Amino acid sequence: MSTCTNASAELAEPLAGTAATATTWLLLEQAGPWGAKALTSSHLDPVVGQALEKAAKGTGVRVALIRRPGRHADDRVPSSRRQVLVAHVVPGRSWLRQAVIDDPIALLELDFAALGAGEHRGFGRAHGEPVALVCTNGRRDRCCALYGRPLAARLAAEGGGDVWEITHLGGHRFSPTLLVLPTGYAYGRVDAELAHRVLKAARDDRIALDGCRGASAWDRPGQAADLAVRSLTGEDRSGSLVVERIEGSAPSWTVRVAHTDGRAWDVGVTEAAALPPRPESCGAALGSPARMDVTGIGAVAGGR
Repeated sequence: MSTCTNASAELAEPLAGTAATATTWLLLEQAGPWGAKALTSSHLDPVVGQALEKAAKGTGVRVALIRRPGRHADDRVPSSRRQVLVAHVVPGRSWLRQAVIDDPIALLELDFAALGAGEHRGFGRAHGEPVALVCTNGRRDRCCALYGRPLAARLAAEGGGDVWEITHLGGHRFSPTLLVLPTGYAYGRVDAELAHRVLKAARDDRIALDGCRGASAWDRPGQAADLAVRSLTGEDRSGSLVVERIEGSAPSWTVRVAHTDGRAWDVGVTEAAALPPRPESCGAALGSPARMDVTGIGAVAGGR
């Protein structure tokens, strides 16, 4: 079967620098089927979903729906209790909180600007175990259901930890896609073996580089630069590197990546079109998605 995932893999499209961007993820449990735009086309009240989208806009918070792996009956009776996960993913300042709510409208009382800046203000309680989120929304792209749902089910069956399905992680053509919280690192073309390695590393507060798309805390040039420095140095501790600044504009940037030990690197990143053209999602016209290419890495004399 020809899919956007097959085309991307056959063309060896790079994964680095393709993660969705967010400093904070706000995830609401919503059982039942999801539509392509799940916040307003699921059994969640679309008025509430639209209000959550509006509240999050421009704050760095990304809102998505989650559900446990498995079969999802089209049950329109709303659940009386819903899990909520909130994670701030900026390296060195990350946290993960969990709460149970009776009504999703309660989330509109949150200070979204504060959440995006890394202030949870006592919401919920600390959640100590890494969370694995697999995109399975086939209404957005069939690859997410075709490849994502079996992965999520297998991870849950094999004791892969706290595993959820999620509505959207971007990059359908990299399915199965995986996001790990609270690190905020995203992965593509994930099989069960890789997923278990990624989660084992996360439990040790480390980053697995295989299949890594980047940290959602950074913009795409920063994602590519962070991974390039990790690859160069072998540094895999999750909070050890920070993107301090990004200078320039498309299609060329210089990214300063700093280590907690005082070292720093300037990384050249350029944007180029991925060729030849390929479908960015199943059924879409052929396109040339942007790719992030690292053109050079130089140590900064004297560190920062």
